Amino acid sequence: QGLKPLVPTESPAPIFGTSKPSVLPATEPFLGKNNVSDLQKVFQRSDGLPVHLKGGVPDRMLYRTTMALTIGGTIYCLVALYIASQPKNK
Repeated sequence: QGLKPLVPTESPAPIFGTSKPSVLPATEPFLGKNNVSDLQKVFQRSDGLPVHLKGGVPDRMLYRTTMALTIGGTIYCLVALYIASQPKNK
């Protein structure tokens, strides 16, 4: 007799497991052009620009928009704190 084990000895059936083999073969060739060496040349060029601005006009627009929203939000928060710190008139 003895004690019964608290944990079952056999493993449960997988919930999300599939018994079908993968439909994509592991040796399928890559059909696109490899752009890594071109991008390395762009981002490693020493032109004095930070890496987050080397993507051209879209990067500059995104950077300037982010800075404008950050500065605007900071000013808005400071104004809201100033208004909240003033006593109310009765």
